[in-house]
Amino acid sequence: MATKSVVVERRIQASPGPVWETLTDLKDMERVLSGVSRVEVLTEGVFGVGTRWRETRKMLGKEATEEMTVTESEPPDRYVTVADSHGMRYVSEIALRPDGAGATTVRMTFSASPSAGRSMGPLARLVSGLGAKAVSRALARDLDDVAASVERRG
Repeated sequence: MATKSVVVERRIQASPGPVWETLTDLKDMERVLSGVSRVEVLTEGVFGVGTRWRETRKMLGKEATEEMTVTESEPPDRYVTVADSHGMRYVSEIALRPDGAGATTVRMTFSASPSAGRSMGPLARLVSGLGAKAVSRALARDLDDVAASVERRG
């Protein structure tokens, strides 16, 4: 299977700084993201390359926990996380761009590809075919949750 990707964008009525802070506040993630039931931060210090956490969320009625590692970070513009699980590599990119006075467009990209010689994992099956719609809905809900949190504070 080739790499499969899902991309979702949303405009948030806040400048990039507060949006970045909300997206990278791992300790508050459970409260902000309705799809996330548990977060265990595995590293200390400021969010950046090398930051790791375990994130548990419910997808299609089942709980899944993945360990995320930040591999790229360019505050407050973008960051990339990678999770390797069940023979699959999952890459998430979150990119922010100013969008008019006091607004930010956030683009989330989720990609899944098998490790060499491995078969598709459960999230990769989601990204292919009809499952892409479920992943797209989950990403859109995350962005709606971030927008609600940031805009409430603003």
